[in-house]
Amino acid sequence: MYNKTMFYLGLAGLLFSGYLSATKIFSSTCAFNEPCPYFLGYPACYFGLAMFLVIFISAALGLMRKIGNKSMTNVIALISFLGVMFAGYFTIPEILGLFSGVPSDYSLFLPTCAYGLIFYVIIFIVALRHLKQN
Repeated sequence: MYNKTMFYLGLAGLLFSGYLSATKIFSSTCAFNEPCPYFLGYPACYFGLAMFLVIFISAALGLMRKIGNKSMTNVIALISFLGVMFAGYFTIPEILGLFSGVPSDYSLFLPTCAYGLIFYVIIFIVALRHLKQN
């Protein structure tokens, strides 16, 4: 059950970040008419896509029993922790701006980085719980 959960969470994150990245690549604008945060000169969604891809591939390999469950969980826990730190770095200032009266340009109520952060937090918690149980 754990492997399938990680597979589907990784797939959902991959599809969401893939949509954001594809929109940026093909239209040169950010999805949902939001401001695009940049990291090292590249849109943050590209890094999110890479991290979700690693989570998805790790979960897929674990599901197919190509890698051990503990190895898969360690990789997923590490990458999701990095994802929490990365997405949190961009989300916290954006959320604080919402509470300080700065007008919101977010079509989905929250910045897209916040949704990535939510996914990373869920994946990280599930991975940690699995590590503790095993």
